[in-house]
Formats: sequence, structure tokens, C-alpha cells
Amino acid sequence: MNRGLLDIESISRQDIETILARSKTFQPAPGQPFKRTTILQGRSIVNLFFEASTRTRTSFEIAARRLGAEVLSITSSSSSVSKGESLVDTLNTLGAMRPDAIVMRHAASGAPHFLSRYLPVPIVNAGDGTHEHPTQALLDALTILDRRGTLEGLRVAIIGDIAHSRVARSNIFLLSKFGAQIVLCGPATLLPPQIGQIAPGIELTTDMEQAIRGADVIMMLRVQLERQNEAAFPAAEYFSFYGLRLEHIEAAKPNVIVMHPGPINRGREIASEVADSQRSAILNQVENGIAVRMAVLERVLAS
Repeated sequence: MNRGLLDIESISRQDIETILARSKTFQPAPGQPFKRTTILQGRSIVNLFFEASTRTRTSFEIAARRLGAEVLSITSSSSSVSKGESLVDTLNTLGAMRPDAIVMRHAASGAPHFLSRYLPVPIVNAGDGTHEHPTQALLDALTILDRRGTLEGLRVAIIGDIAHSRVARSNIFLLSKFGAQIVLCGPATLLPPQIGQIAPGIELTTDMEQAIRGADVIMMLRVQLERQNEAAFPAAEYFSFYGLRLEHIEAAKPNVIVMHPGPINRGREIASEVADSQRSAILNQVENGIAVRMAVLERVLAS
């Protein structure tokens, strides 16, 4: 963690448990605002987002400010990348300004890892291509802990565009470290067989009802059209086979949790009746994103 947070795959279960335990201390009491501290007072953090983002970027900004840090957010359209400057030159320029950490999202898988080898500044990966989204998996884990109290022994169904999902990959790495039973489900074209080799015991299926049967957690994924080469996507047909509806919930555990990393596409991946139901933890995920990112930034910078 002294070089930032690049992925879930390379960190230990103990590191994950430490981050989650600290995240819980940053969670606000019901009806109360997030705590403000001065732990990172005098520190500066650059949020560098080369892909569109609302939840993650804003969440990191709020988390940093809650810790007392100064924050500068830069998007690709407002950076010199839009003038043809290379990624390395952009990062070298920012590094010369001596920020204490860089939070980075990029469309190229491995971009944060590549730059971390050349820059002395700790880098926190806010999503790299189809590779990983570590803080999303951490906030998902915190949300599951809030609702179920444990990650061990749960049946977690991850459904949708598995092939292009960095959220799925990070969750697979994290949940497998805790012995969760993971089932991946989606159309055959979005369910590459090699994804099952990431961790032992992963179940693959194209049958949504089979995936949901007995599930403790249903994690829906956004169809990532921006990473697909198809000119058109059959949204209505997709929803009829892989959209989560109320009748699906009946096959899961009575206290099943429904999750989605957002942004949700109602009528494509999930029905409104499910997204707005008591089983939905989607807004809890958003709120927990701040607590988790506070814990990550503190861990990266406060030592």
C-alpha cells in the first residue's frame, strides 16, 4: 500500500480487512453527515480522470476533503491530453508539481501500474480499462458486511457484461479471498471461459435463474457499450433474458441483497421495481464509497 492502491489481486485478505475495518469508523451514524478530520491537512491529491465518471470522481473528492486534504480534479478534456500530449508527459508534469497522491482512471488496462513504476507519487487506481476497480470492490464488500455481517460462505451471483467489467474482476479477487461461492452469468458472448480461471470454484452459466437460485447477493453489471464494437445493442432482448425483475428475487435467499455499481440502466439491466425495493443496496453502495475512499486515502498518505 506504500505505492498506492493499484488492484485487489495483489493485496492480502488482512489488508482488505484492515481497510474495511477503518472504513466502518468513517461511516456516518444514521441521519448524520460524514465526519470531518484533519488527518490529511496539508496534503494535496490530484484526481486525474481520462474516462467519464460521476460517482467515483465525486466520491474521491468528498473523501479527500473530509480528511482535510486539498483536491484538484482534472478530466481528459480539460488536460493537455486533448492537445496531443502523451499520458507519460502529462503524469510527469503533474509529478513535478509534487502532489502527495494521484487518483487515476484510464481506459487502458494497466495504465496505473505502468505509471507507478516511473513516478514516485502513490497512485490509487480508480478503474483501468477492463482490468480492475479496487475501491468499488472494497465498497461492495463493506455494503455486504453492513447487510449480512460476513463475506464468508455467501453465494454471490454477478450478472451481466462480465467480459468488459473491471468491477466483476475486482469483486472476484476480493470475494474469493474470503471463500465466497461466486457464480458468473451473462450471454455467452459476454462470458469468456477464461474468466473462470481467475479464482478456484467459480461457476459459469448463461442461465439467469440458475445463477440466482439460492443467492445471498445479486450483483448486476452495466452493459458497457463504450467497450463493445457492435453498432447496435438489443436492449429489449437483453432485458428479457438478463434483466433483473421481481420474479427473479423469489428464487434467491429471502434476505438477498441486490447491488449495482452504477450508473444503472432501468429497463436494460434492472427493473425499477427491483432497483427501488427494500432489497436494493445501490444507494448504500454510493454512500459507502466515501467511507472506503477515506480509508484508502488515509492508508496511502497518513503513514
